[in-house]
Amino acid sequence: MNDYMRLGQQAVQHKKLAESVEWFRKAVKESPKDAQANACLGQSLCWLGYKSEGFEYLGISGQILLKKAKKTRDIKLVLDLADQMQHWEDYQGSLTLCKQALKLNGAVGRGYQLLALSHMRLNQKKPALSAGKKALSLVPDNSVLTLLVGTLEINDGQFERARKRLEKLLENPLLKPEEKFRVHKELARLLDKMKVFDQVFGHLHAAGKISERIPQIQRQDATYVPNMLTEYKTGFSLDVVGKLQDENFADAHPAPVFVVGFMRTGTTLTQEVLGAHPQVFVADESDLLIKTINEMRRRLGISDGSAKVVNKLDQLDIDNIKQLREFYWQQAKALYGDACDEKLFLDKTTMNSIDLGFINVIFPDAKLIFLIRDPRDVCLSCIMQTMTPTPSTVHLNKWESTARFYAQVMDWWLTVKPRLSMANMELRYEDAVFEFETTFTRVFDFLGLPWDPAVTEFHKKALGKVISSPSYSQVAQPLYSSSVGRWQNYASEYEAIESVLHPFLDEFDYS
Repeated sequence: MNDYMRLGQQAVQHKKLAESVEWFRKAVKESPKDAQANACLGQSLCWLGYKSEGFEYLGISGQILLKKAKKTRDIKLVLDLADQMQHWEDYQGSLTLCKQALKLNGAVGRGYQLLALSHMRLNQKKPALSAGKKALSLVPDNSVLTLLVGTLEINDGQFERARKRLEKLLENPLLKPEEKFRVHKELARLLDKMKVFDQVFGHLHAAGKISERIPQIQRQDATYVPNMLTEYKTGFSLDVVGKLQDENFADAHPAPVFVVGFMRTGTTLTQEVLGAHPQVFVADESDLLIKTINEMRRRLGISDGSAKVVNKLDQLDIDNIKQLREFYWQQAKALYGDACDEKLFLDKTTMNSIDLGFINVIFPDAKLIFLIRDPRDVCLSCIMQTMTPTPSTVHLNKWESTARFYAQVMDWWLTVKPRLSMANMELRYEDAVFEFETTFTRVFDFLGLPWDPAVTEFHKKALGKVISSPSYSQVAQPLYSSSVGRWQNYASEYEAIESVLHPFLDEFDYS
């Protein structure tokens, strides 16, 4: 290991990522054919948000590793890198690398597993299932692969085959809690599709119970977001939220459009429709706002505590706000390149709804689209999903906690909405489904854009595209209405949460 690599890795250990990039660049310059140096540079760039450049170096590292693997047919390091690419959502790069690796050695189950996952995330159902089955044939007793194949069979419409596979897997006494959790979730999703409605919630409740024993879920602080929302309701007063509403910002960029809501309300559908317009660029589930808020914390000298940030916002003057706006755009350009300069920039990060106060302080000239959907369908759709554990999604594993968390977030929306100075509109999911052109014509009018017929074929553009949300496969098909009123198939289950949802059914006229 040369000195540059050692110094770069020390910088990573101390979370000095910008410094690590400098050292790794020197390591690559000194040894351009060093796979580890290229991989370390690529990963550090990705951590900093420079994904397009990071992907390039990860790809270079992959090709170097492939050349070495030709002699030994040992493709482990190549597959490790392909796995890293998937972590950064470079599924196309991972797909290419897996295919090349499997040409060298086609007897490695993990290679086909990663290949299947890449195909799946690119909405390529048939090749995903084929690769998954190949992986399982090489490692037939692997429960993870069995679950993967069952999931892919559901996606491909092979319901009976998937049901038999998953029910048999559920009998395995050696299943880990996280595996058993996933099997119950997939069976619930499958039985819903098969219209075996009386068995669905048995699996959902079982999954909820098992979630208590999953380490990744146990590590989440379930009080974090509810406590934050309570603090925001009082902290983001009318004066705080609208302190710069009359300021004229002479930025090089027009303010972004923010698309937010609660999970499973149609934010991904909205982003894909709007993104099909030739004058719109979509940032899908980015961390741009979080990074900007963290930069705000740094400037205010705050290491933690949401309420402290709100209480110190009066220290931000117009120059500070302009610097934060410029920081946001610097991060956007690092992530997306020049593409984000050329069109109306749409930041769709669903749970940015929690940070609406900050958005209004930093971008009072922004436009906001807030998605509304029947609360009963929202709660059902949320609990049916398997989501990465976070302080928000940790609430969505049980029926009652799903409803409570929905109520907390929507109560925040109703509290902050009259305090916002930025232009905003509510968009009802059901209107988008049943009155598509009328509804989105209204949205484009709000954005100051003309109607374009290309948006009616949004689903075609979504095919083969990486979409970050759990809805990635649903928005790659024509608009359908079967998800509207879906809650009625489980009406008896709503007795347990009716009192929690009732105020919002009235408020949003779903009673």
